Amino acid sequence: MRKRKRKEKDRRTSINLVSIIAKPEITITKNPFLVSSALLFFSNKTKSKTSIPRVLFSSMSYNKELAAAKKAVSLAARLCQKMQKAILQSDVQSKSDKSPVTVADYGSQALVSYALQRELPSELFSLVAEEDSEDLLKDGGQETLERITKLVNDILASDGSYSDSTLSTEDIVKAIDCGKSEGGSQGRHWVLDPIDGTKGFLRGDQYAIALALLDEGTVVLGVLACPNLPLTSIAGGSQHSLPGEVGCLFFSVVEGGTYMQPLDSSSAVKVQVNATDNPEEASLFESYEAAHSMHDLSSSIVKKLGVKAPPVRIDSQAKYGALSRGDGVIYLRFPHEGYREKIWDHAAGCIVVSEAGGLVTDVAGNPLDFSKGRYLDLDTGIIVTNQKLMPSLLKAVRESIEEKASSL
Repeated sequence: MRKRKRKEKDRRTSINLVSIIAKPEITITKNPFLVSSALLFFSNKTKSKTSIPRVLFSSMSYNKELAAAKKAVSLAARLCQKMQKAILQSDVQSKSDKSPVTVADYGSQALVSYALQRELPSELFSLVAEEDSEDLLKDGGQETLERITKLVNDILASDGSYSDSTLSTEDIVKAIDCGKSEGGSQGRHWVLDPIDGTKGFLRGDQYAIALALLDEGTVVLGVLACPNLPLTSIAGGSQHSLPGEVGCLFFSVVEGGTYMQPLDSSSAVKVQVNATDNPEEASLFESYEAAHSMHDLSSSIVKKLGVKAPPVRIDSQAKYGALSRGDGVIYLRFPHEGYREKIWDHAAGCIVVSEAGGLVTDVAGNPLDFSKGRYLDLDTGIIVTNQKLMPSLLKAVRESIEEKASSL
């Protein structure tokens, strides 16, 4: 009986999926993450049910916010690099909430929160972020909080920008808890993932500090620090590089393009996505962890599309950064049933790819809508590629999902 009920539930789910994916008309949301990147594709694709609002953003409008974001993220990257080194020198997996990864996560959020408020003192501050101080304030959390406080003060002291004050544990708690904002479609909200790709961080592989700015529900600015991403292409499938050749900072402002610079340098270059229209020349990025995305579905899609290269699996929004400079062509993410995507897992990466000429949509072809609060309300998964390949990729996605649903 239990097995029959499960089959019936799977059948209903598959029918629902097919009915959604098979819709030929693409609906453009009222709050597209970027007017510039969506228009070229969607205007040629079909007439939308909802017109794009005439909201114009200028890259010049966000110069001071971009400078503040780059500074905050760079400080956080320094902290994370220091703690990852400690992780690789010790057995941290057995240390529970006192492990260096916990200290780094909280420390990164506290640093970004504090630096943004210092750099932009006259602005109303709203931060949507992953962490809060609840566990730190429980019995046994004081030691971890003190470690975080010392680490943050050490990073600030080594930078020298804010030498006029030393932060207390109370200051750290306050900075962390600034991240409790719900975001939304009104006003400005910073969106932060202090360490995106925790498992990669623990392994010594890829992770990112991801910061974006929402203005009236639209992502207008993004900064991605990828401390372990090689400065040269990973198109051949290698995440690794020689010492001294890793550490990238990607940054974008709406209508301003995407740039990359070394984490330890201010020399930036403009980057663009790979614009190939030949699937056989394309390569796929997907999540390193199978628990984060359905690799079997991705495999079916790229096979149907004609992609020849094996997938490149890396952690975190470093995938968005690598795609923005043309290392790969496609990124597919299909979370397992019941998972809700958080806005901090994609906001910065979205604008980085979009301003480099790419497209980011859900499986129905709709641009991601970051105006609904802390979670993304989207259809099934996330598709990233260039404008030329998107129509055929969406077709392959629909067909593969229909086949998977019919086989249940």
